[in-house]
Amino acid sequence: MHEEIPDNLYKILTIEQIIDEAADFKSFVFKEDHQISYLSGQFLTLVHKTGDEEIRRSYSITSSPELREPLAIGVKRIANGFFSRKLVDNARPGDFILTTGASGFFRLPGNMRLYRTIFFFAAGSGIAPIYSLIKTALHAYPQIRIILIYSNQSVQTTVFYSSLKMLESRFEKSLHIHFLFSSIFDLRRARLNRELLLEFLRTERFDSGKTLFYTCGPPSYMRMIVFMLQEQGFPADHIKKEDFNPSRTFKPRLIPPDTGTHYVNLELHGHAHRFSVNYPDTILKAAQKQRISLPYSCETGKCGSCALRCIAGEVWLSNNEVLTEKELKQGLILTCVGHPVNGDIVLKLANETDPVNT
Repeated sequence: MHEEIPDNLYKILTIEQIIDEAADFKSFVFKEDHQISYLSGQFLTLVHKTGDEEIRRSYSITSSPELREPLAIGVKRIANGFFSRKLVDNARPGDFILTTGASGFFRLPGNMRLYRTIFFFAAGSGIAPIYSLIKTALHAYPQIRIILIYSNQSVQTTVFYSSLKMLESRFEKSLHIHFLFSSIFDLRRARLNRELLLEFLRTERFDSGKTLFYTCGPPSYMRMIVFMLQEQGFPADHIKKEDFNPSRTFKPRLIPPDTGTHYVNLELHGHAHRFSVNYPDTILKAAQKQRISLPYSCETGKCGSCALRCIAGEVWLSNNEVLTEKELKQGLILTCVGHPVNGDIVLKLANETDPVNT
């Protein structure tokens, strides 16, 4: 089977260790072979192939490259999830897994000297990418003050609870954690709500212009946090959210301003490709019809796996929940929801392990 897999498309990982972190949540640690380059906060896209068919799912990386930890991901078992059930229920040390590598924009900016404080808001398994970010920030940027607000049902269901408590004890001047448990009797602090969020913002001392905000959890949880932060006047490019389990039900409602046929000139792994895009096909769909393998995962414009850089021409996006205005101005586009407009375009792979220049 592996002979049919192009070396430049997939990498093979070997599971070295599986750790039970909480009910229905496990960490999968891979043998370190230096073939995966990544930044804290990113995710791995895993692939299951059956003939010409494949299923892709992305899981957040929980290890920190700053600490040279073995590559690890966190996986929560989803009742109807093919991939998560396959991993949590059946995977064993020594098993092989295919991956297209790491990607994602839920990461620290390139110039951390501009910032003094980071607020992390996590709910449930949304702690996975944030755990990686916290470990990296604590060790690489000791001048940064970190506040984690982490919501769960109880201590027993809290992923990485003991590890986080140890980090808070070790870095007591840099890390402050607020654990919120929905099982407690004090309903005012059982769940994150508008009043409680505003209280945290009032009681924690920080310079609003030098503060970053990261959130990962259920969509409604993240919407509330982003809305509240924007309502309080915090800059949009200081707020990052990670769609931990992107929905695949998104259907674009808008029609591109130009539905004509245009050509894509693509530089990929040292090879040049040229193919046409005919509406309603996206760039990704058109490439797949030509058997050109591009990176992708959610196919809804939410995760950023499919990001490429447009170096000539114009791409219209039917949905974008991951790229900031600055990243769009730098030429990044999403092929899964992207359509060339007003002429042909030139694309190349975006180097997603470069720090974001903010």
